[in-house]
This record gives sequence, C-alpha cells and structure tokens, in this order.
Amino acid sequence: MDASPFAPWANFYVIVGGAAAALTGLQFVVIVLGAELSAGASEHTASVFGTPNVVHFGAALLNSAILSAPWRRAASAAAAISLFAFVGLIYTLLVLRRAGVEKDYVPVVEDWIWHVILPMVSYALLLVSGIFIARAPDPALFGVGGVSLLLLFIGIHNAWDSVLYIATSSRRRRQERQPPGEPPPA
Repeated sequence: MDASPFAPWANFYVIVGGAAAALTGLQFVVIVLGAELSAGASEHTASVFGTPNVVHFGAALLNSAILSAPWRRAASAAAAISLFAFVGLIYTLLVLRRAGVEKDYVPVVEDWIWHVILPMVSYALLLVSGIFIARAPDPALFGVGGVSLLLLFIGIHNAWDSVLYIATSSRRRRQERQPPGEPPPA
C-alpha cells in the first residue's frame, strides 16, 4: 500500500492539470483573436490583464505536476509548493503595481477583485498550505486542491472578461467606422 499522502489526490490533479493545460491553450486563442480583430488593447493592457490568466492556469498546472511527482518525502513537496507560492505572491504584487499605472483601461472594483485580491489570497493560502504539508498533510492538501481550483476559476473568469472586452470593443470600432446613414453591420 502506498503511504504517500499524495496518492489519493492523483485523479484530482490529472483532471485539474489537464483542464489548466487546455485553458492555457484557449487563452492563446483569445489573445490571437483580439489581435486579429484589432480589439484596441495596448500591449501593456494585454500584459496586465491577459498574461496573469496564463500564469494562473500555469500555476494550477504546476500544482498538479508538483503533487503528482513521486516525492520520497512530503517535506520536499512542501518546499516546492511553498517556494512556488512565494513567487506567485511576488508576481501578484507586480500585477497590482502594473494595474495601478494602467492608462488605456481603468480597472473597476471587479477587476481589482479578480486580478489582484483573489490571486493574492490564493497564493497566500497556497504558501500556508505548503508550509503545513509535511506536518498535517490532509488539511494542507485540501488547501492546495482548493487553491488549484480557485486559480482555475480566476483564470476562467478573467479569460471570459477578455473575450467580452474583445467582442464589444470590436463591435464598437466597426460601428464607429461605419458611414452615417448605412445600416449597422451584422
């Protein structure tokens, strides 16, 4: 019998990791679609509001990979998760700084919640969970699993916002270019 505390989580991380990888690919499609439709977002705006989605999907994928690895000691996995969570916190602070100086798009409360606050809470919880994996693996692994799902949902929400922004700004641009008196394009 496998004494590893990670073994019961194998199927969970196969599902979460696969979803994160697929959603990362879809985010690339969203970015290309926005470029093709000339959505009007600057490179800075796209990096402030688009790049974190890929990072969060990648974070869920990395969580899955770390906890699916054949660790000999739980403390090694705990160190990997904790280090990764600390880097995630630093990255979220960078996003906060970059969003604060954004000129092309002024973030609203919902943007601050989904792009800064929830990711910061996620990485903080991941850090705490990582620290406790070796001492109390059962609750800590539920913490890591919850954070993995939260990062997926943050990425899904933010990618959806990107799609809506691209769709509405593209339509608005077409209407602005239309000569007066002509019916709007379909």
